[in-house]
Amino acid sequence: MSAVEPTPAAAPEAAGTAGSPDVPDVPRAPGRWTDEVAFPPRASYHQLVEEYKASGFEQLSDLTAVDYLTHPGRSLPPGVEAARFEVVANLLSLSARRRVRVRVQVPEDDPAVDTLWDLYPGAEAMEREVFDLFGIRFAGHPDLTRILMPEDWEGHPLRKDYGVGRVPVQFKEAPGPR
Repeated sequence: MSAVEPTPAAAPEAAGTAGSPDVPDVPRAPGRWTDEVAFPPRASYHQLVEEYKASGFEQLSDLTAVDYLTHPGRSLPPGVEAARFEVVANLLSLSARRRVRVRVQVPEDDPAVDTLWDLYPGAEAMEREVFDLFGIRFAGHPDLTRILMPEDWEGHPLRKDYGVGRVPVQFKEAPGPR
């Protein structure tokens, strides 16, 4: 097997995930580079991730967001209603050699989900980045402030409706009109 091919997925029952009593039953799909992709409702996002952690997923390897403003009709499993934003958390079980992607739909009119900081302290910076660039709030986050953009920046640059334009850059020692 080459380094870029995914490892074959173990049976979910054997790995203690889908179908087991310790992880809630939510819509799932097979993943291309993960063992499974879970689509929990926003209200049970934190609970699902907490139960994944308890069943052996000891690392949150990435947390990001996607703005689907221009792709509202994307394909999702039955029972999952598409929203403008999606928060994506990638969990890793080093001991079981398994990966799970958790994709939660976040509506435009209330862009907020629960924080994962209490489960995975490394989520602190990743959630701040999502807040800064997409404007998605994380309830319970200890320091939800901008991390990349200046504090007085208006808007969220990775939103699809963010105005694309030229931002003037003024260099200290640059020659030019004064």
